[in-house]
Formats: sequence, structure tokens, C-alpha cells
Amino acid sequence: MRQTEFAADGASRSTLLRLAGGYWRGDGAWRAYALTAIVAATMLGQIGVSLGVNAWNRWFFDALGKKDLGQLWLVACWLPAIVLAFAFFSAAHSWSKMTLQVRWRAWLTDALMGWWVADQRYYRLAIGARELAAPEFRIAEDVRLATEPLADFADGLLTSAITAASFAAILWSVAGSAEFWLGGIHIVAPAYMALAAVAYAVIVSVAVYFIGRPLVGRVADKNESEASFRADMTRLRENSESIALIRGDEDELGSLRRAYAVLLGRWLAIVRRQGLINLLLATNSALFPVLPLLLAAPKYFSGSLTLGGVIQVAAAFSAVQGALIWFVDNFIRLAEWAASARRVAVLVDALKGVDAGLQGAEGNNIEMGASDDGAIHIENLSIADPGGRVFIRDASIRIDPGEKVLIAGESGSGKSTLVRALAGLWPWGSGSIRLPSGSRLMFVPQRPYVPQGALREVLFYPVNDAIVAPERLDEAMRRCGIGYLIKRLDEKGVNWDQTLSGGERQRIAFCRLALQRPDIIVMDEATSALDDDSQHAMMTLLHNDLAASSVISVAHRAEIEEFHDRKIVIVKQATGANVSSSPLSRSFWRFFRTA
Repeated sequence: MRQTEFAADGASRSTLLRLAGGYWRGDGAWRAYALTAIVAATMLGQIGVSLGVNAWNRWFFDALGKKDLGQLWLVACWLPAIVLAFAFFSAAHSWSKMTLQVRWRAWLTDALMGWWVADQRYYRLAIGARELAAPEFRIAEDVRLATEPLADFADGLLTSAITAASFAAILWSVAGSAEFWLGGIHIVAPAYMALAAVAYAVIVSVAVYFIGRPLVGRVADKNESEASFRADMTRLRENSESIALIRGDEDELGSLRRAYAVLLGRWLAIVRRQGLINLLLATNSALFPVLPLLLAAPKYFSGSLTLGGVIQVAAAFSAVQGALIWFVDNFIRLAEWAASARRVAVLVDALKGVDAGLQGAEGNNIEMGASDDGAIHIENLSIADPGGRVFIRDASIRIDPGEKVLIAGESGSGKSTLVRALAGLWPWGSGSIRLPSGSRLMFVPQRPYVPQGALREVLFYPVNDAIVAPERLDEAMRRCGIGYLIKRLDEKGVNWDQTLSGGERQRIAFCRLALQRPDIIVMDEATSALDDDSQHAMMTLLHNDLAASSVISVAHRAEIEEFHDRKIVIVKQATGANVSSSPLSRSFWRFFRTA
């Protein structure tokens, strides 16, 4: 892995740890600290019982070696208490650690989910960070993979450190020093068993590190391919009708197969690298139980160690060595964690970028504010793409309460982007947009959103607690041409997103307007799926029933002009800015210059 990749991994881990550490700083910090304290206490209890088991082994095998039946039974009487203590601390430790992991993940998921959804960041992220694949997968899956193992790692490292220190003391006191002659020189090696355990662990850890170092990048690439492959299949499902109508099956299948071939190749690269790591781990597993016995055998034959001492030293050596090679045993999980941490950190950085307006050029922010005279004020507004390219420049306009304004222009001139800026969805640019203080705004896109739930909830979305008289609801549905759905208002288990046609979705949107009566309505091709008569009926309802609402709409049909007071035409030319406009009844002029 290149040095820059190491730096990126370090930054990713730092970003994740800063964000995730908020669990111990928020309102529920007392619970986090309580669970952490229980995990630590039960971990110490487990280590204490393990030390007791190690001592018990020595007493048992010493009694066995001496053939002292009375001593053997006396030692055996302690076994039930040891077993119960071990079972208690193990169960308590497992419960407390898993509870901490679940609650930590829940806190971090809620924090990221709230950050992503609030203030339309999910929309702005999709526009300004298109290279960021599947943020929902990062929140749902990578957060789990980045938090659950982290608790295991912290617990494992602390357990390993205390275990290594505790059992190294046993090796020092029980095994003592090794004495031997080399070239006529008498050599004394103090604490030789402890030193041998440390040296062996270091050799194995260094070997695993260099063999497995490329695994982090490969796991990250694999996770990216997994997310992209799922996103491709989701896109196929969401656009199933359009694809089926144009017979795009073979093309989509080929695209999915190519995406899966990339994923498969990245999986196989991980499998090959893990095979090398497992080869080393298997060799280590076969060797390290035998090594302490070989090292202790000379002292046993010389009478310096009893049989129980040999068993105790061998167990202590294994405990020290096992603790010190914690990194080896967890290297693959560490690689997977680092990859997930990197993906979560990228999402966090992208969300920070959206908040700071860093996805475009510096100073690329449209100021949203409130007006105190009931009118909409657009002042010196320039709209840019996230890369900083300006396509609407220095626009100024005032829209009075109840005024109906039509935005027109050729394709690609920025009409839809302008209405998104007015709705507060597009932050890239400069200038200001001031909306009446306390006003309610509704945006009606070409394909209105239909949430899950009963049709009644769909009609009142997003104001689910609205109270409307049944007769008023029935009248609104009939006037919008969906009276035949009244009997299905509370029908359960219907996927309305897939059931409603394009025209029905747009009628639903107008019914929402009639029921919720917002102060400002921003529409983008809101009648494109309706026939002429239906469009006339919807616009008549809008003009008559919502006369007090200000309307800003984008549409291509000429016949829709009669329902507006003013028309703004955006003209796009390759050689700089130009303006063209046409009067409607009661119209007056405002200009947009486009680049």
C-alpha cells in the first residue's frame, strides 16, 4: 500500500473516532459510561478467574504427580466454584459488550441518518458528490462494521495487555532463569520463558503484517463494488417498467454481469491474500502449544520444575503468547474494519462538504432569508453547478403575494435549477432569496413522491397529523379526478408508488395542494403527464382555490400561460448572456442573464 493510502486510512480512523466518540459526550453519556464500566469489570473478572484456573492446574497436576488422592480431591472441590465464576463473568461480559455495541451503533446510525436527511442533504449530496456511491449502504452496513468490531478491538487489546502482564509474572516466578554453557561461558537468561513468548509473538506479528498489509485496500474496493452492485440492481427494480417497455433486459443483464465480474475479481483477490495469512496462522496454531513444553522440558528433567509447574508454565506461555499475537488473530477483522471506517469517513467528509458549501467553488452559496413584506425577493442571484460553472447570472425579481409567475426557456437553460434554488434545494451560487416570514412552501416536481402507507397518508404527506373534514377530502379528490380512489383511502398493503400512473401521481399532487393550501407553490412540469382537459381542470383549481398562494412554475405547454400573471424567459446562448421575455396579462419585466 502506498504512503498516501496509509495517510488516508489514518485520517479515516481519526474522523470515525471523533464522530463515534460523541456517544460518550451526548445526553445519554451516563449509559455509555455505565456499560463501559461493566464491560471493564467483567473483563477483569474473567482474567482473575483465568489466573485461578492456571494455579488450579498446577495444584491438580502436582497432586496427580505425587499420587496424593486426598490433595487431589481437595483441589477438585474448588472446581465447581471456578466453573460458576467463569460462567458468570463470561456471560456478563458478553451481554454488556454486545449491549454496548448495539447501543453505540444505534446512536451513530441515528446521528448519521439525521445528518443525511436533515436540510435536504440527501438531495444535495446526490448532486454535489455523485462519486459517493450508496450513502444508505454506508449508514446501514458500514456503520455496523465500523463500530461493532471497534468495541471488540478495544476490549481485546485491554484484555491482552493485562493477560500478558499477569501471566508473564507467572512465567518469571515459576519458570525462573535458564542456565547453559556456550563456548566455555556460563550464561544465565533471566525470565527466559517470558522473553521467548515475546520474541515469538513479535516474529509472527511482523510476518502477518507484511503479508496482510494489502488487504485493507482490497477490502475497501470490495465493499465499494458491493454497494455499486446493489445500487445497480435497485436502479433496475425502480425503473422496471421503463426498461421492460423498451426491451432493455439484455443490456441491463450485461451491465449487471459486468458489475458482478468486477466484484468477483475483488473478492478473489481478498481470498488469495487471506489464504497466505491463514497459512501462517495455521503454522502458528500447530507450533505454539508445543513450544513451551519443549522449553520447559530441560528444567523438568533436572528437577527444577514439577509436573504441575510444567503444566502451569505451558499454560501461562500460551496465554502470554496468545495475548501478544492479538494483532495476528484479528488482522483480517482489522482490515475489514479499516475499510468500513474509511467508507463512513468519506460519507462524513462529504456531509461536511455539503454543509460548508465545499462541493463547488469558494463562496458558492446562495443566501436564504426571510422577507417582512409578504413578497418573494430574488436579489443579484447567480446559480452555478457544484463545480462552479455559472449558468444563471445576476437575476433580480420581486414576486408579490398571490402572483402567478411562469418560467420558460429552452432545454438546459437552467429553469428547473432555478425553481430548485427557490425551493431551497440548490445552494450553489451567490446572491439571495428571501421568502415571506413564516410562509409554507410546497414543491411539486414532474414525478411527485408517493410514500409508503395508506392513500390517506399519501394525500396529506408530509403533514400526517392534518385534520380535514371527510366531505372536504372527498370533494378535493373528485375535483382532481381521483374520486374513484375514495373507497380505497384506508386500504392496507398497497404499494401506491408502483400502482399509480404518472397522471394519477400528478393529480395526487394537486389534491395535496388543495388540502394543505401552502403559501408558496413551486412547480416543475407539474402537469406534463396530464391531457389538455385535465391540465386545464388542475390549473383552474390552482388559480381559483389557491388565489392567495404565490405560484412559480416551469412548463413547456403554451396553453398554460393563461393561468399566470407574468412570464420570465431564460435564453441560453453560447456567446454570453442574453434575455428574451414575453408579456402576459398584468405582466411586467424582470430579466435573467444566462451564461
